[in-house]
Amino acid sequence: MVTESELVEAITGRAAEAGVQVWLHAADLDSPRHVGIDADEPVVTASVFKVPVAVELARQAAEGELDLAERITVPPGHPTASPYGLATFRHDVTMSWYDLAVLMIGISDNVATDLILGKVGKAAVAGTLRRLHLPHTAVPHDCGDLLRTIGEDLGIDYQDDERILAAMPAEQLAKLRALTPEETCRTTAAESTRLLGLIWRDEAAPATACADVRRWLELQVWPHRLRSGFADDDVRISGKTGTLPSLRNEIGVVEYPDGGRYAVGVFTRAVDARSRVPERDAFIGFAAARAVDWLRR
Repeated sequence: MVTESELVEAITGRAAEAGVQVWLHAADLDSPRHVGIDADEPVVTASVFKVPVAVELARQAAEGELDLAERITVPPGHPTASPYGLATFRHDVTMSWYDLAVLMIGISDNVATDLILGKVGKAAVAGTLRRLHLPHTAVPHDCGDLLRTIGEDLGIDYQDDERILAAMPAEQLAKLRALTPEETCRTTAAESTRLLGLIWRDEAAPATACADVRRWLELQVWPHRLRSGFADDDVRISGKTGTLPSLRNEIGVVEYPDGGRYAVGVFTRAVDARSRVPERDAFIGFAAARAVDWLRR
């Protein structure tokens, strides 16, 4: 049987080949078994912060503080940039808060996220994180705030397009507030899987709220990170990616037909800001699959 140290060596070795540093935590949701790599160090969430936002939205709905069926109209031209979703639309769109959450998690729509966070409030998200005893997880900014700090730090009009940063030295990137855990949305790999466990056990909020969040995470469309490590169609993957210049993350739950279920958080920081490096995305699937396979033995 592979030892824990051999597992860690295999994952960190592949990380070095891909040109990334890795922070990882994987936990069996039905036993105390877990494994980690620097799992308690603070990391930048990127769009992974949308998971606690989703929890707060669903909690408020379950407790009667808002109605997920309420419709709002979103005109074109929202100031928050996003490569997908509402920011690309030319005409007014009317949809419910529930459907905005589908966009926020399913395709990581930044406009949908900022509308939802504006509705539920950052203070309420912070309160839920305190209630759940996740002291190292914080959501001090929305997507617009994060992108604005990148532009301010670089002296450019940054519109969430990593390609313009591809040639930037890593030392300069490392100084960006959006890439500094203490100054941006943050968590640890261990706290990210703890949050997922609370959601899957109906402990993060009322059961109906947790069911909504699980459904939104199940609808995520991206197959190139966590999903890439699990080839069997019978394995269900529910997750949320996070992407910023030089950062590629994903957290999620892997569920097997035999009832086994495992929360995984993989956070990476690359040696450069190239935006299209498939082996770095695939590394997340490799690392998650190795960790989960080790937990299942």
